[in-house]
Amino acid sequence: MSGRRSRASRQQQQSGSSSNEDQIEDLIRKLHRLVPELRRGRNIDKMPANRILQETCNYIRNLHKEVDDLSERLSQLLETIDSESPQASIIRSLLV
Repeated sequence: MSGRRSRASRQQQQSGSSSNEDQIEDLIRKLHRLVPELRRGRNIDKMPANRILQETCNYIRNLHKEVDDLSERLSQLLETIDSESPQASIIRSLLV
C-alpha cells in the first residue's frame, strides 16, 4: 500500500512541478511582451529566463528613475508659477 502512495505522491509532485514550470514560462513570455528592450527583435526562445528577468529589473529601475526625474521637474515648475493658479493645482495633483 505504501508503494501506491509513494507513486501517487511522486505523480502529484511531477504534475505540480510541470504546472509551476508552465506558469513560469507563461510569466516569462508576458514579461518579454511588456518590456520594450526585450521586444526589439529578440527571440524569446533563445533568451535565457535569467536574462529576461534582469532586463525586466533594469527596465523597472529606469521607470523609477524617470518618475523621480519627472517629479523633480514638476516640483521645480510648481515653484515658478502662481500657487493659486489652475496649473499649480494640476501639478500638485500629479505629485501626490
